[in-house]
Amino acid sequence: MTTAFIGKPVSRIDGRQKVTGGATYAAEFVAPGAAHAAIVRSTAASGRIASIDSASAERAQGVIAVLTHRNAPRLPYREHKGIPDPVIGERLHVLQDDRVNHQGQPIALVVAETLEQAQHAATLVHATYDQDAAATDINQVEPVLPTQEKTDQGEAQSPETRRGDPEGALAAAELKIDHGYVIPREHHNPLEMHATIAAWDGDRLTLWDKTQFVHNVADEIAAVFGIPAENIRVISPFVGGAFGSGLRTWPHVTLAAIGARVAKRPVKLMLSRREMYYSVGYRPHTVQRVALGASRDGRLAAILHDAHQETSTYEEFSESILDASRFLYSCPNVYTRHRIAHMNVNTPTYMRAPGVASGNFALESALDELAVALDMDPVELRLRNEPDRDEFSNLPFSSRSTRECYRVAAERFGWSRRSPEPRSMRDGRSLVGWGMATAHYPMHYAPASAKARLLPDGTAEVTSAASDMGPGTWTSMTQVAAEALGLPLDRVKFTLGDTRMPRTPPHGGSMTMASVGSAVQAACRKAREDALARSGASEIGDAMHRLGQPVEASADVKPGDETQRFSMHSFGAVFVEVAVDPDLGETRVRRMVGAYGAGRIVNPKLTRSQCIGGMIGGIGMALMEHSVVDARNGRVTNANLAEYPVPVHADAPPVMDVLFVEEHDPHVNPLGVKGVGEIALVGVAPAITNAIYHATGRRIRELPVTPDKLI
Repeated sequence: MTTAFIGKPVSRIDGRQKVTGGATYAAEFVAPGAAHAAIVRSTAASGRIASIDSASAERAQGVIAVLTHRNAPRLPYREHKGIPDPVIGERLHVLQDDRVNHQGQPIALVVAETLEQAQHAATLVHATYDQDAAATDINQVEPVLPTQEKTDQGEAQSPETRRGDPEGALAAAELKIDHGYVIPREHHNPLEMHATIAAWDGDRLTLWDKTQFVHNVADEIAAVFGIPAENIRVISPFVGGAFGSGLRTWPHVTLAAIGARVAKRPVKLMLSRREMYYSVGYRPHTVQRVALGASRDGRLAAILHDAHQETSTYEEFSESILDASRFLYSCPNVYTRHRIAHMNVNTPTYMRAPGVASGNFALESALDELAVALDMDPVELRLRNEPDRDEFSNLPFSSRSTRECYRVAAERFGWSRRSPEPRSMRDGRSLVGWGMATAHYPMHYAPASAKARLLPDGTAEVTSAASDMGPGTWTSMTQVAAEALGLPLDRVKFTLGDTRMPRTPPHGGSMTMASVGSAVQAACRKAREDALARSGASEIGDAMHRLGQPVEASADVKPGDETQRFSMHSFGAVFVEVAVDPDLGETRVRRMVGAYGAGRIVNPKLTRSQCIGGMIGGIGMALMEHSVVDARNGRVTNANLAEYPVPVHADAPPVMDVLFVEEHDPHVNPLGVKGVGEIALVGVAPAITNAIYHATGRRIRELPVTPDKLI
């Protein structure tokens, strides 16, 4: 009987539940007697509510309550700054005053017996506004340095950095390029819309919520209502995709709880697809400038990277856009500056590979432009600037397999057959282009807890309040637990997604396996060692039979001083082939190869699936996704899946190769894993646009590359 499961391509343990409808998502839970809620949203971007008429809505059939700032309960909104929340600013206080900060802001809540009655009554609420001039165009807003900047792990960082003399080195460089790169706003469009069911029992509240961080929901709602977090239970066993949208606790969760308190019964509130564009954040519109100076032999002499992005007027949201330019390549003279543009928009948030994917697009596009100017192979240019250590932090890398990623991906792709001249490769009418880019993402490891319980029948129950929005947490944690316990997979039951379970960090930033996996491993090892020691047996099954009673162990894990001793990242290389119709400007991605050095791979089957999903997401970023904002009022004009295209099966290339470079890294965490959920998207967009340049000779620096830009 084998009990070595880490590294095995185990199929999803929860797969049958998902394909048969047995998996229960937030809006599908049954709360007896539940009413339904609908949100009325502002049609102004800035100003105050002059009047709001809810009389007709209140008289409508089935309506239980209509809440506005005039009659909603006053809430304390105590301070709460969780890891996903901006450090500076204050979240929206929904229905607490007449102030309007952005288009689509909630201004009323209708609670009714049925969903249809709530939605109809919401159309009967009418408001007028005293409007102020609204800032809705990033090109018309002067960006400023953020008051305080942090990474997506809550670590403070400087918005402006300098080493050497970058301006002088750029001026003196033998060859230089200097260009601007633009990424429009991109919205999360997971299959499952956000939903919350709220039910009060006295001063205790249960929330069935779509979230990537159950304990953060409890902490935030406790702060909003001024009650202990222990009084709030949050349940979220399955998440139908989120990509970062479920990291924060958004206003609709508060509204559901308000509605349930007023109605004195459970209330279900589910956002529509259109509402998602005003409610749960997005990847912010980003404007970047990258200037590179180099010698004729391709050695980088200077990197200047300036970026600014949109944020709301009430919170300072910022991302780690500039990290790659600070450390990815060897360069003695580097300047970076990150600024934010305060606008009348809802606050952006983290979206898969937040900040890193945006900054990487600009840097890797600029590297390709430099390779063209040098008449040098893009891979060779990167190899010539491969650093021996992190030159920004002045720390050694815990492990870095970039060279090997270039090698194996290039070999699999057939890069040596590339004809370097633009428009030199064809397939019938189509122009064929080959492009590549480097991928990277920081390794995150945060404090986490888990509990293991061995039962007399030789089975085990393992719990941790993690989330699973699709990467396979149910399965991979079962593998880790089974191996640590020395039990078959079918003898281990892992459960997640409930605040009654041991606390974990957010399910994002590619940190779940590093953090929760390490806690699960530690708890299971403690339980196993205790059972064997107390029983004198050599096998768990025998031990539990002899003991005849459960054995329970909990474990808390947290990082040590590794981040002070090493620079820790996943690295990779992405190679892409595109075909461009010269008359229609249509681009098709035909092949993609990604090679990654991501530490220990717990489940190569799930990990490959994660990478394919990230690659397809990168196709959307490069060729399709673009939220169109009406500058007159901040309205998103394409807030639907008909006009906001995302990649479907037909857009995925028939060949998608994912390769993992063997990497043993004892420094990153007890499991030796680095994470792949984020890095799989990084590098895809610039690899595609670099391939489009190779195919057409046209350099597109503003995403997405739609046909009109190539005709």
